[in-house]
Order: sequence, then structure tokens, then C-alpha cells
Amino acid sequence: MEHFTNLWHQAALTSIGFFWMALWAFILGYIVSSLIQVLVTRGRMQKAMGKDGPKSMMLGTFFGFISSSCSFSALSTTRALFKKGAGLAPSMAFMLASTNLVIELGMVIAVFLGWQFVVGEYVGGIILILVTWLLIKITRPRRLEAQAREHQADSHEHDHSGGDSEQNWKTKLTSRESWQRIGQTYVMEWQMVWKDVLIGFTVAGIISAMVPASFFQTLFVGAGSADAANPDFTSVLAQVIVGPVAAFFTFIGSMGNIPLAAVLFGQGVTFAGVMAFIFSDLVVLPVLRINARYYGWKMALYLLAIMLSAIIIAALAMHYALAYLGMLPDFSSLAAPGQRDFFQVNYQLVLNVILLILNAGLMILWWRGKEDSDHDHGTASLSDKILSVLVVIAVLWLVGGLFVPVIPV
Repeated sequence: MEHFTNLWHQAALTSIGFFWMALWAFILGYIVSSLIQVLVTRGRMQKAMGKDGPKSMMLGTFFGFISSSCSFSALSTTRALFKKGAGLAPSMAFMLASTNLVIELGMVIAVFLGWQFVVGEYVGGIILILVTWLLIKITRPRRLEAQAREHQADSHEHDHSGGDSEQNWKTKLTSRESWQRIGQTYVMEWQMVWKDVLIGFTVAGIISAMVPASFFQTLFVGAGSADAANPDFTSVLAQVIVGPVAAFFTFIGSMGNIPLAAVLFGQGVTFAGVMAFIFSDLVVLPVLRINARYYGWKMALYLLAIMLSAIIIAALAMHYALAYLGMLPDFSSLAAPGQRDFFQVNYQLVLNVILLILNAGLMILWWRGKEDSDHDHGTASLSDKILSVLVVIAVLWLVGGLFVPVIPV
């Protein structure tokens, strides 16, 4: 019993320590994202993305880059673009860019995994988009696309994407209303991801403290073995395939799975396997269900198939490109979570304090404009209800883990 309580305490501290390390990156990233979403309009972008040519692909990628990193927000915005007449490939480029080529995600990856993984995320994200574009061109799913548009025509859901003001961005910066919208957007960003983040960091702490290395060696073939630093192609390919499969059944979004990815890498999973896991935020079970609701099951399964193919190709390409350049990260370069001193007086403390002050200012702006931003989001889905239950369990786990050392056994 004492051994379990010690592990419980360590897991809770690791989860909270992980979050403390990444807090400044989360806040800064969502501030930047909120500024862009309010200051940049989408009207012209939607009109320019009706074809699958290079220009439309570049626009889809660029506007995805400046958009939110939340997987579920990306799905909603992609649906709006597709419904407005954007082509399938540019819509997919937007969705992939908005979950892989975003500032805050790169910041969190840099904190937990290092610069090589940031390169893998951004360059690999571009490869994902290019491979997806190629696969769409090869398969030419015109009938599926037509069926998906018919499916959307039968939907009566509200479209909130058309309310952008056409004011100059300099004028918006001096407008009190615009700053209230920035505060509202910032809070909405957190509202969309906080459950995923809480569960993701909780799971990462549990796995780090309680799951033995032998589990990862079994799940990811070759992880932690003597040849882990120089695996053969078969082992790398197997891990790249296992990464999306492991992610498929989770509810963890793109931001929440980074600390778990750090745990995987620390246990000897290859660079390719970790990148495949990180890329898989759009092939998880809840995303498949949402896509089915938006476009119908045939299109949802088609999108799942091409994204899985693109993930495998992108992860392998980045792994062997860095290997050829001699830039693959070393497992020993990442300190084990249990060996880290999370709560030091250092630059992270300073950044967290500064960004928490900015966070408070945006919360005040949100509160003052709250009465104008209430929306009816409808009945919660089954996955939302499950997520809420998991959030309660995670909170009880973390609070209990913090106080278990002072509770008599």
C-alpha cells in the first residue's frame, strides 16, 4: 500500500510539473492565436479556396497556420470552409496546418522534446499536407465529395464563421470592442482544449510514474532495446504504425499528447514512432465520429485512410532525413520525468508569472464582454459526456495524489 501511495504522489507531481513547464507556452500561443483570429478575416480566404490548385493549397495551409491548434476547432472551421465551397484538398490543408503548423504547439514541443521534434512537427506537417494532396489527386473522390456536400446541405447547424469585421487591423487594435473579442476568443480557445489538456497531462504523469519500461518495449517493437539507438527499418515501420493505433482510442488532443510523447521517447520509442503519435491527433476516435456527423461515414473513413497513410509517410521521411543528416535526437538527451526538478526559480518561473498576468487581463476583458458572447452549443455528445467523467476522475486523482503523503495509511 505504501508503495502505491508513493507512486500515486509521484504521478500527480509529475503531471502538475509537466503542466507548469508548459504553462507559459500555452498562454503565449493562445494569445497569438486569438490576436490573429480577431485581426485577420476569413471571407476572402474562403472565396480563394474553391479549387485544388497550388494557390488554394497555399492559402489553406497559410490560414491553417494562423488558426487554432485545437483539433475539434479545426474540424469545425474546416467544415465551414468546405460548406462555403472550398475544395476538399485545400480544406484538408487548412485542417492539417491548423493542428500541426501552429506556434503554441511548437513551443510546447520545444519545452518537452527539443528542437529536432519542432523541426519534425513543422517540416513533417508540410509533408503531411503534400502527401494528402497527392493522395486526393490519385484517388479522385468526386462522388464521395458530392455526397459529403449533400450531407452538409441536409444539416441545419449554424455557421458562425461569417461574422468577421472588415475593419483595418490597425483600427481594430485601438478598438475596445476588438480587445473584448480578443479576450473572448482567448477564453474560448481554453474552453475548447482544457479538458484534453487536463486528461493528457494526468495520463502522462501516470504512465511516467507507474507504467514499466517493459510495456513500451512490448507495444513499440524494439523500444528500449540495445538496438534502440540504431533500429532497423522493420522496427521503425512497426512503431510508426503502432503510434496512430495507440492514439486512435484516446481522447487526448494535439496539445495534451505532447507530455505523453515525451514519456514515450524517454522509454526508447524511435523519433519516427513519437512523431507518428504526435501527428495522430486527427485520427482519434472522437474525430472520426465528428467527421462522420459532418460528411457521412464513407467520407469520414476515406479521410481517416488518407491521413493514416500520410502520417506513416511523413514520420518515416522525417526520421530518415534527420538520420541522414546525423541530427536524430539522442534518448539520453531527455531527462526522465521523475529526475526533473519542475519547480525551480528560473526563466520558466519568470515567463509563467508574466504570462499569467496577461492571462488575467484577457480574462477581465472576456468577463466584461461575456453577456454578448453566450452561444448555445446544443446537447453534449456521448464523447463530451465521457470526457467530462474523465475530467472529474483526473481532478480527484491529482488532488488525492498531492495530499496522500499526509493521510494516515
